[in-house]
Amino acid sequence: MFGPRWRALVLETEAMKAAVLHEFKKALVIEEIVRPLPDANEVLIQVEACGVCHSDLHVADGDWPQFTSLTKMPLIPGHEIAGRVVEKGGAVREFQIGDRVGVPWIYWTCGECEFCREGSENLCARQKITGVTVDGGFAEFIKAPASHAVKIPDALSAAQAAPLFCAGVTVYRALKHARISAGQRLAIFGIGGLGHVAVQVGRELGAEVIAVDVADEKLHLAETLGAATCLNAASTNVTKALRANGGVHVALVTSAAKVAYDTAFACVRPAGTLLAVGLPAENISFPPILMAAKEVRIQASAVGTRQDLREVLALAGRGKIHCHVTTHPLSDVNRIMDRLRQGQVPGRVVLFFS
Repeated sequence: MFGPRWRALVLETEAMKAAVLHEFKKALVIEEIVRPLPDANEVLIQVEACGVCHSDLHVADGDWPQFTSLTKMPLIPGHEIAGRVVEKGGAVREFQIGDRVGVPWIYWTCGECEFCREGSENLCARQKITGVTVDGGFAEFIKAPASHAVKIPDALSAAQAAPLFCAGVTVYRALKHARISAGQRLAIFGIGGLGHVAVQVGRELGAEVIAVDVADEKLHLAETLGAATCLNAASTNVTKALRANGGVHVALVTSAAKVAYDTAFACVRPAGTLLAVGLPAENISFPPILMAAKEVRIQASAVGTRQDLREVLALAGRGKIHCHVTTHPLSDVNRIMDRLRQGQVPGRVVLFFS
């Protein structure tokens, strides 16, 4: 199906369109730039879809001081990438031309350090980050190490698969490591790109899912996805409501708002867990006396490993997880980033390349 004639049509030009960041806090510029060429161990991927993540916004705005010195400039953002292999290096054996693959936040890991050997490659100190230290997927093509590209199940469209490469794998790993038991109460603070997937993962784990947000539209989405209770934090005393039932066993914060963390901590029952996934620009803190008195565990999670990603893709391929996506052309990228700044995006927006 994907023979030489198809490849020739795809690769007939050495140029490609991309959205490029030249300076923090400035709009991305749609440019025509040189298409990358894969090295011996790399594949060239024609991007079909790329999710727009809140992390892309933080990177573009220079919100995280720890990342500003690492960020490549100029930079093509984007790290939720789904597409097809159109060219491969001579040493690549695991993929064929036409294979459907994706590229996540973790672009490459060394495989040699202590964390990689322990199965925690997401903590590799030498890792390269898609759309931060190397160019990402807000472009028609991206090259990637064949070792770290992951195959996409046939049952998933590119638009459905793309958000799983960050939003999906991040909440999946966090909830898997929290070891939630069936019937336990799970409160999810923030029903955006990550949160709406977390509702479904929690449901599949058998938890009683409580969705918390300030937008009725997002809460309605959570209800359709299986949330047992939906609370609007703008009109409801969430802490009082959740404490009335004994608090929650696990509170997962996907929001980038500090107030979400303050509320979530107050809602965790004794011996419960607060999962830190959303990344506010400012620091968060909790009273040590209350942490000790309640034996609350604060547990963070950094995206996920390739194995985590394969597992969440398999869940989606079996129809257990469905991403709520809206698709837009690359030319809309700055408008989408503005909507993210204003908290106006339910589910996930995906840039779609025809």
